[in-house]
Amino acid sequence: MSETDPYQRPHIPLLIVLSGPSGAGKDSVLARLKERQHPFHFVVTANTRAKRSDEIEGQDYHFVSASEFAEMIEKGELLEYAVVYGDYKGIPKPQVREALASGRDVIMRIDVQGAMTIRRLVPEAVLIFLLPGAEDELADRLRARKTETPDSLKLRIATTHEEMKRIPEFDYVVANRAGSLDQAVEDVMGIIRAEHCRVNPRQVTL
Repeated sequence: MSETDPYQRPHIPLLIVLSGPSGAGKDSVLARLKERQHPFHFVVTANTRAKRSDEIEGQDYHFVSASEFAEMIEKGELLEYAVVYGDYKGIPKPQVREALASGRDVIMRIDVQGAMTIRRLVPEAVLIFLLPGAEDELADRLRARKTETPDSLKLRIATTHEEMKRIPEFDYVVANRAGSLDQAVEDVMGIIRAEHCRVNPRQVTL
């Protein structure tokens, strides 16, 4: 068949960034996507903060010391990294390259600051902003973690106001309101399906 045969479209893997304010439900959306058992590669972020009681090393994050993180920076092993509420978070570059080379779509969960770095370094990445519900709903989610002091809660909400101003720099926005997790996940899946139907597909190079 001809190379231009529309029935012989090659599968080109996507780099998908799931971002949004703290408390928007990024972890919940990611967990539900994993339950659907699609052949995505979910990037495990390196993180210097202390592990929460419900988190699993190597699944939720790679928890590393500040010195280990510094060594990763020096060796050029991070696609991007940032300081978030006093802790360092970063995306291991080899992990992303290997997954894309295998033909799998890659999904990474990062903060808004990190997403903007990816926008600059990898323009062909698909950026999705996860929009939390009303402010009181966001505050309730953060309180439910039982990891926030009144001052840190106030800081996170103030930061959310600033992060919402960056929405125009994203490709898509998905609402994740209380009780609507499945709809948010379906919206993310719809975006991924639509991106694979583009006439001129995105091609990521790292």
